[in-house]
Amino acid sequence: MFSFFKRKPVLSDEDVAFQRETYKWLLKYFGGKDFYTHTQLVLPTDAFFPSHIASPDEAVTTTFLQVRQHAGMGIWPCALVPQEADDDTHVGPCLLIQQAPHSPNGTYCRYEGKAYISFNPELANHPARIVATFAHELGHYLTDDLPEPPPGGWENWEFATDLTAVFLGFGIFSANTAFNFQQYANGESQGWRSQRSGYLSDVELLFALALFCQLKGIRPESVTTYIKPSLKSMFLKCHKQIVRTEGLIADIRSVSRVSQSHDKHPRFE
Repeated sequence: MFSFFKRKPVLSDEDVAFQRETYKWLLKYFGGKDFYTHTQLVLPTDAFFPSHIASPDEAVTTTFLQVRQHAGMGIWPCALVPQEADDDTHVGPCLLIQQAPHSPNGTYCRYEGKAYISFNPELANHPARIVATFAHELGHYLTDDLPEPPPGGWENWEFATDLTAVFLGFGIFSANTAFNFQQYANGESQGWRSQRSGYLSDVELLFALALFCQLKGIRPESVTTYIKPSLKSMFLKCHKQIVRTEGLIADIRSVSRVSQSHDKHPRFE
């Protein structure tokens, strides 16, 4: 009997190729034991983020130090800089400022060998988003002076950096915070609001996370506990597409690390 129905892939061949080549780019310079032995899938648990925090400011600083340590960049010189707070868009009952400018979640620059990472103070109230933001900016720090650009050129660096955050172990946080749509109420008004983080979609990040799990030998069932309920089914579909794509994992795993000479500083020390 002929089948008239064909499974629709989660990602197009073009998008899969970009992720494959980006993983190979990262493994070429940061693979080997650093990835396959030392890198962990970071989970939103007390084991990774101890919760004994005295203040929001301490929470931000402590979280940054924990993210940097889990990324294997604990000794890399880095300063954390708060941005100016965003203007309050709620100016009265049922009155909101439309299209008000917002500061980015985070920014990165490097000067005289030291990285400077800024963060939006509003993120102090959103632990998962601040973890994803710090992971993204540390991805910039990791890759900013490699001898070859990411797939498609440096104009794709932000997209590749989203994948770098997943590569560093923070895929659950990246996928869970890529898009958020929720109800709010403050006593005077109520409604709905949406927030986007990063450059790739939640589906693209789920696919990258599923690739990470396949490369690391992590069962997808052990990951779904920590993924937003609305994303669990899509994550499993990503896993199935990866398994069905002949040669995908073998091709990525075939990459050997060129050397450690491109590390600005030693990792996992």
